[in-house]
Amino acid sequence: MDTLVALGTGAAFFYSSVVTFLEFTNRGGFEVYFDVAAVVTTLVILGKYLEAKAKGLASEAIKKLLKLQAKTAHVVPASPAGGHEGGNEMEMPIEDVKVGDIILVKPGEKVPVDGVIVEGNSAVDESMVTGESMPVDKKIGDNVIGATINKTGAFKFKAVKVGKETFLSQIIKLVEEAQSSKAPIQKLADQITGYFVPVVLVISIFSFIVWLIFGPAPSLSFALINAVAVLVIACPCALGLATPTAIMVGTGKAAEKGIIIRDAEALELAGKVDVVVLDKTGTLTKGEPAVTDVIGIGSNELGIKDEQFIQIAASLEKFSEHPIAKAVVAYAASLGKQSSHPLDTAILKQAKELKMDFYNVKNFRAYPGKGIEGEIMINGKNGKMFLGNRSLLENINIFLIPEMENRAANLESNGKTLLFLADSRNLLGIIAVADTLKETAGKSIELLQKLGLEVWMITGDNERTARAIGEKIGIINIMAKVLPQEKSEKIKELQRGNPSTGLGARKVAMVGDGINDAPALTESDVGIAIGTGTDIAIESGDITLISGDPMGIYEAIKLSRQTLRNIKQNLFWAYIYNIILIPVAAGVLWPVWGILLNPILAGGAMAFSSISVVLNSLRLKRIKV
Repeated sequence: MDTLVALGTGAAFFYSSVVTFLEFTNRGGFEVYFDVAAVVTTLVILGKYLEAKAKGLASEAIKKLLKLQAKTAHVVPASPAGGHEGGNEMEMPIEDVKVGDIILVKPGEKVPVDGVIVEGNSAVDESMVTGESMPVDKKIGDNVIGATINKTGAFKFKAVKVGKETFLSQIIKLVEEAQSSKAPIQKLADQITGYFVPVVLVISIFSFIVWLIFGPAPSLSFALINAVAVLVIACPCALGLATPTAIMVGTGKAAEKGIIIRDAEALELAGKVDVVVLDKTGTLTKGEPAVTDVIGIGSNELGIKDEQFIQIAASLEKFSEHPIAKAVVAYAASLGKQSSHPLDTAILKQAKELKMDFYNVKNFRAYPGKGIEGEIMINGKNGKMFLGNRSLLENINIFLIPEMENRAANLESNGKTLLFLADSRNLLGIIAVADTLKETAGKSIELLQKLGLEVWMITGDNERTARAIGEKIGIINIMAKVLPQEKSEKIKELQRGNPSTGLGARKVAMVGDGINDAPALTESDVGIAIGTGTDIAIESGDITLISGDPMGIYEAIKLSRQTLRNIKQNLFWAYIYNIILIPVAAGVLWPVWGILLNPILAGGAMAFSSISVVLNSLRLKRIKV
């Protein structure tokens, strides 16, 4: 881009130098243009300075993130016995904190690095990182994130991640990489510029020749001034700034709202998606299900009593990390402590006498998307137990009697997920689990649909349960009973479209928790991961919503569309500016109106065009999403 300015100002300077030399030899008589070289160079430098200042405003998000970091940490030295109870804490820069250090955080202080609480409890304000407005209660064993603020009590925690490994540092790195990356539309602009510069050189040379041959006296002066004006006015600085500045502002604006965009390509593609696919658990729901109903069935060969089957279910589920499994285990552990619970059987009456010790489970096996099985010794007999959904029951050829089918259908129609416990021959009981929908789920779906997007929900639940949840939040398009390994294929189907119905290929955004949905996130055109503060989520998606709020999906797509529109505006005005003013600089207005474009004015106009592009990009900072 600087080639054109360098050639133009260089030509003016060297021409003027030659004329000055000729004056000393009494062979002059031509005008000199040192002022053109000096003023145009000054204007270019001034424009670059103003651009740099504007870019500084554009990268405010990085500065704000850096300011969040704590500067020092209170490290508790180890006692002679090997613990950390003795001695006063030492204040040291966070750069000197090492993994394994025990750090004391007092009320009102920032948490210096990422770690795990080992002593004390408190409420921590994580809003600057996760977007969660309410302080989060923390106790021993809970994770804390660097840069969050301790509100009430004091606690000690063990440093787990320091320096560039901390959660905040990862976010800063991702934002920096996104701001420096190139969007596909920028590559197009680069290609055009690659042809544009040689064309301008040709126009400048052609203008010089025409003015030299046909121009008025002194024709050499006219030829030089117009050739230089063409070179200066055509400098494509505005073209080069059109995309990077908008990307920088757009990704920075997103970061301020807790939306981490991995690169410029993801930002551009998010604005072009036609379909949004939402995983149910953890995306639309809080991912914190609770047991709501328990139905025990009497007779069975192992002599299992009604009150025992929840104990068996929990014994199986303790091997699983699924949110529903945790809900069953937590429910079983709390049975003897509850004073009341809406159960369908006599379990409640005998709960206080129950010892909810877990059975030993042998030969445990998981069936992804269906359930689990294991062998348990009960009443002196060894029995194989199955716990899962209807698909698992079908696999072992167990079917519900009409009465149980009606009760199950009633629970599913209320949006509850059912777990069926069975041995090799009989159904032993049903556990109903319900997950709470996120407060903003319905509103976000409504806004996405207003953007003209086709919204789908994908879940492993059966059709009836999935439809019940979809009705609550306004989703008509449902993909139910989808196993984890089948999600990628469902994404491909939506991408291909259906030519028989006139539905062509479409761009699909997949929204999931970033762990079990990783294949689908990768397969989609844009993977949007629900962050919840985990490294895996940040690594698996093109876009990460740190707070996990579904509104972030709408905000990310809306901001992407606004950024893409801004880039197109920048490119349009940059191209129009060059298309209109290059002929003027070449002198096409001279024959009729006697108008020529002085190189100094051309330099000023070039600087103004670059600044105008940057200022237009900065408008994104004021956009409300």
